[in-house]
Amino acid sequence: MFILSKEIVFPAVESADEDGLLAIGGDLNIERLLLAYRSGIFPWYNEADPICWWCHNPRFVLFPDELKISKSMKSLLNKNEFHFTINKAFHEVIDNCKTSFRKGQDGTWIDNNIVNAYTKLYNLGYAISAETWLGNELIGGLYGIRLDTIFFGESMFSKKSNASKFAFIHLVKKLQKENTALIDCQVYTSHLESLGARMIERKTFISILNKNIVAEP
Repeated sequence: MFILSKEIVFPAVESADEDGLLAIGGDLNIERLLLAYRSGIFPWYNEADPICWWCHNPRFVLFPDELKISKSMKSLLNKNEFHFTINKAFHEVIDNCKTSFRKGQDGTWIDNNIVNAYTKLYNLGYAISAETWLGNELIGGLYGIRLDTIFFGESMFSKKSNASKFAFIHLVKKLQKENTALIDCQVYTSHLESLGARMIERKTFISILNKNIVAEP
């Protein structure tokens, strides 16, 4: 297992184990995080554990043009019940992602270090949030990292049925208009599979990143 030091470097993604675990340790400073995302790597760990860095094979992604919208979601989108915003409540979105109950999980992987690091990325223009509102109440949303024409989804939450899907669909439509090449969903969920996400080989994923992300910040 590769243990990170203070040096801002990662091992080759091909050295990840069969579960996708690539390295442990290091920190969440901005330079390291940006290098990680450009390399197809992301942090994911339990609150009491050291930072774990992952690069799964295969990789779960959504090509924006492959977005699937069910009849029920089309009906919801055509109503005026919910409304959608971008970057109006980043702090509230990440806080809700941190505290929301998730079936099958005892706790959250989003600790205060994650919140602080991604808030810094937001302040620098790399992280974005997408929000669903019912009146003045934030009822769903997601946040992630945008690098050139790639969006890396991180986490989502929903306080009402379909609220996170509502935000996701609107975000994908926005990303389509901006010629986004790929949305990284990281690991499989049936929730995102129903919206069109699918597995691709890691080497294909890395090739897409290399073609669409400038090498340096």
